[in-house]
Amino acid sequence: MTDRTASLCGNKPNCVSTEESRDKFSVAPFILRPGVTLNQIERIALTLPGAEVVEKTDDYLRIECTTRVLRFVDDLELKLQHDQLKVRSESRVGYSDFGVNRRRVETLREKMTSAGLLQ
Repeated sequence: MTDRTASLCGNKPNCVSTEESRDKFSVAPFILRPGVTLNQIERIALTLPGAEVVEKTDDYLRIECTTRVLRFVDDLELKLQHDQLKVRSESRVGYSDFGVNRRRVETLREKMTSAGLLQ
């Protein structure tokens, strides 16, 4: 799979992104404190339910998040870019995610804020 952090979401309500301008799909930017590393972000992201890193480069993480009950796999993509973290979370199957991806991203934001990684 290729890095899709810069890609906009499709038209199905199963995706959110910091790059989106459409309300239904957009989430607020993640502004990082100086010196934050991808390893710090990875440690926090792996505390999300069902999270497993499947791809990692110097500035990019792709994490598969498997839902507990039906075992659906969602892709959470994180990319460091200057003082921001680009974030995209999308379900692989189904039409609607019933807000799961938005909740996942906002939980990540809360955890990163608590850890002092976000401004």
